[in-house]
Amino acid sequence: QVQLVESGGGLVQAGGSLRLSCQASGRTFSNYVLAWLRQAPGKEREFVAAIFSGGNTYYADSVKGRFTISRDNAKNTIYLQMHSLKPDDTAVYYCAARLVGSSGAFYTWATYNYWGQGTQVTVSS
Repeated sequence: QVQLVESGGGLVQAGGSLRLSCQASGRTFSNYVLAWLRQAPGKEREFVAAIFSGGNTYYADSVKGRFTISRDNAKNTIYLQMHSLKPDDTAVYYCAARLVGSSGAFYTWATYNYWGQGTQVTVSS
């Protein structure tokens, strides 16, 4: 069992920045792929970014060049640094984890076994 707790959401103007954090506990942090996903009102949950234990990172096209995912294995924490925010980035952002080697594509939200409670990010125009 892995417990995930997000923090850092809020209200920001378009063009601004925010940093989200996700504290993990319960299992060996390095055994998991960790990701950020988001869900906007009336839309399906979507992949934002993932980071593997070796440090490889992957991003959705919509956030590439603006968002950066990172992990601190010593602190069992991952981060999502978001710059140049747009109103379309408004959503509840979730931290999620799946075991390394799990079946299914890592960019598919349904393949993640553990989820945080979510943190709201609102970008005003």
